[in-house]
Amino acid sequence: MEIFENAPERAYAWAQAGRGAALATVVETWGSAPRRVGAQLAIAADGEMQGSVSGGCVEGAVVVEALEAIEDGTPRLLEYGVSDGDAFAVGLACGGKIRVLVEPVGAKAMPFDVLGDLVRARAARQPVAYQVPLSGGVGRLVTGGYADRFRMDRSGVEEDGDTFVAIHNPPLRLVIVGAVHIAQALVPMAQVAGFDAVVIDPREAFGSQARFPDAQVINDWPDAAMDTVGVDTRSAVVLLTHDPKLDDPALHIALRSDAFYIGALGSKRTHASRVARLEEAGFTAADIARINGPVGLDIGAASPPEIAVSILSQMIQALRKP
Repeated sequence: MEIFENAPERAYAWAQAGRGAALATVVETWGSAPRRVGAQLAIAADGEMQGSVSGGCVEGAVVVEALEAIEDGTPRLLEYGVSDGDAFAVGLACGGKIRVLVEPVGAKAMPFDVLGDLVRARAARQPVAYQVPLSGGVGRLVTGGYADRFRMDRSGVEEDGDTFVAIHNPPLRLVIVGAVHIAQALVPMAQVAGFDAVVIDPREAFGSQARFPDAQVINDWPDAAMDTVGVDTRSAVVLLTHDPKLDDPALHIALRSDAFYIGALGSKRTHASRVARLEEAGFTAADIARINGPVGLDIGAASPPEIAVSILSQMIQALRKP
């Protein structure tokens, strides 16, 4: 996951093994801070760490505070910025300022059972929010409310100035129907951007692990494969086959889902034919309007890698600026 990576899982495993652990979370930023609100660092009692709250600027100082928090079981709210005294010690060379909440896993801050429930929710692709008072107190999980935060994937401090809400959305997923050249370029780009990639194509010569070594490849008809994979609010669906026998069943499922992005390759003429078929199948104009076709931002892309860039850009635009 782009914001949290696997810091909660790591902290839970360390605590479960009796090593002691804490989670450090960026709760507020000002200026050119190097990490987003919600970025996390897991720290074990022996000093092992995973993740990042500042890209290396203040991790050392945070670890020191975390070790003390693990020892006494008390959370800490830390603040770092640039000043003459700390710019080269524990300051942020980039010129920003951050506040970091350090929570030891334990009864006084982040209960072990709460962390376990969080880890299990993430594994099950269940959106969940972690709510904690910055003034001190025990955090808890919340499954309702915060619709805007979930939609924008945005953690932050509430208007009361004390309640911090960490949004744990499922990992982003890209479902591609059609294992063509564009897909070969799009998959690694999307993976770098934080998407889990699934490539669907019943034609084994196209949809092979050799052509997509780091993606999940399913050699089945798109409707059956998409039912198995599941398409949710964190899913983008991209259709690249030009073949109605493959694209249309996938479109039917995508349009009935909560996918945040649907794109289909093809010319304007091809898309017009696609629209006519969907209307005959009973889809409304509002349903069909969800399809980005021709797929991708109009940047004059010509080659498969350029088209892949345009598609990924449009996906991110749909995700971040709905």
